[in-house]
Amino acid sequence: MKKVSVQCENIKLSYGPTEVLKDISLEIKPGEFFALLGPSGSGKSSLLRLIAGFNQHQAGRLLVDGKDISSKAPWERNIGMVFQSYALWPHLSVWDNVAFGLVERKTPKEIIRSKVSAALDQVGLLEFAQRKPNQLSGGQQQRVALARTIVIEPQVLLLDEPLSNLDKTLRVQMRQELLSMQRRLGLTTIFVTHDQEEAMTTADRMAVLEQGVLQQVGTPTELYDNPINPFVASFVGSMNFIDSKVKGVRQDGLELFSDSLGDFFVATSTHRQVGDHVQVSFRPQAIEICQSSRSNLDEGIIFSGIVSSSEFLGQCTRYSIKVGNVELVVDHPHKIGLKPFSKNAQVMLTLKPSEMKIF
Repeated sequence: MKKVSVQCENIKLSYGPTEVLKDISLEIKPGEFFALLGPSGSGKSSLLRLIAGFNQHQAGRLLVDGKDISSKAPWERNIGMVFQSYALWPHLSVWDNVAFGLVERKTPKEIIRSKVSAALDQVGLLEFAQRKPNQLSGGQQQRVALARTIVIEPQVLLLDEPLSNLDKTLRVQMRQELLSMQRRLGLTTIFVTHDQEEAMTTADRMAVLEQGVLQQVGTPTELYDNPINPFVASFVGSMNFIDSKVKGVRQDGLELFSDSLGDFFVATSTHRQVGDHVQVSFRPQAIEICQSSRSNLDEGIIFSGIVSSSEFLGQCTRYSIKVGNVELVVDHPHKIGLKPFSKNAQVMLTLKPSEMKIF
C-alpha cells in the first residue's frame, strides 16, 4: 500500500464562539507514527476527529497525499479510526465485527474471507474468530478494533487514546504491538494521547497542543531536550524552574543570580540585558545528590538543601528538596542496599550549567 502524507494548513475550528483549534499548520510524513500530545481540552481529539471527517473546520485545508479532502464525508476518505471505547458490536462475533466494513462495501465473499483471516492473523486473534467481544480481555478487544480498521486497508490510521482503558502492564505490551504492526503495514498513523510516556516511546515525531494552539513539533528527544517554552518543558517530562536575575552579559552566555543557587553562569545564545528576570530550568535527573564533602563533588554549581519528602519509583527515588525559597524535584538513581535520605536531612547538591535551559 502506498504511504501517504497528511497536511493541515491553517486549520481553524470553532464550536459556536469557542475556538477549539487556532490556525493549526502541521505536516505528517508518509508512513510516520505521529503522536498528538496535550492535556484534556487542548484540541488533540478534535483535530483527530477533523481528519476523520467527524468535525468540519471553518478555515484552512486538510490534505491527504497532497489532495484536499476537506469536503469529503468520513466514508469517502479511506481513513480508519480506532476509538477509545473500541465500539465493537456486542451481538456479533469477532469475525463478523472485523468483516463489517467489507460487508457494507459489498465486497465479494471470497475476498472478505481472505482479508478478515489476514487481519485477524495480523493481530494474533484468528483462533478467537467465533467468540463474542464480551468473551475477550480488554487487550483482545483492542486488537479486534484494530483488525476491523486495518481490514479495509485505509490510507491513514487514527488512534484516539486506544490504550487508556488498559492496565499499565497491558498498555506497555499493546503499545509495543501497535508500533510493530504499524511498521509492518507502513501505515501513516496518528495517535492521540495525554500520556507523555506513551507518546515518547512510540512516536517518530509528536506535536504538543495547549488550548487549541500548536506549541511545538519534533522528535521525542528534541521536545525533551530543547522545549520551546515552559509549558512544553513541564508537559514532556518533569522540570524544575528557578527565577533568576541577569547580573552580566557575556558573548558566550549569561551571569545570573538567584536566591536559591547564588551566582552562576549559563552558556546560552539567549539575548538578555543586565537586570532582566529569566526562568532557569533543568530536569530532576540533572541534579546530583550526596552527603559527601564539597571536595568530592563533580564540578558544577554546588548548593545545599533540606529533604521535604520522597517517593520510591523503582529505578530512582524522587525527592522534593527545599533550596532557599523553592522546592526542587530531584531524581536520585536507586541501587540495591542504598538507603534513602530521611526527611529533614541536609544534603549537598551539584548541578552542571550545561543541563540548564533559559526561558
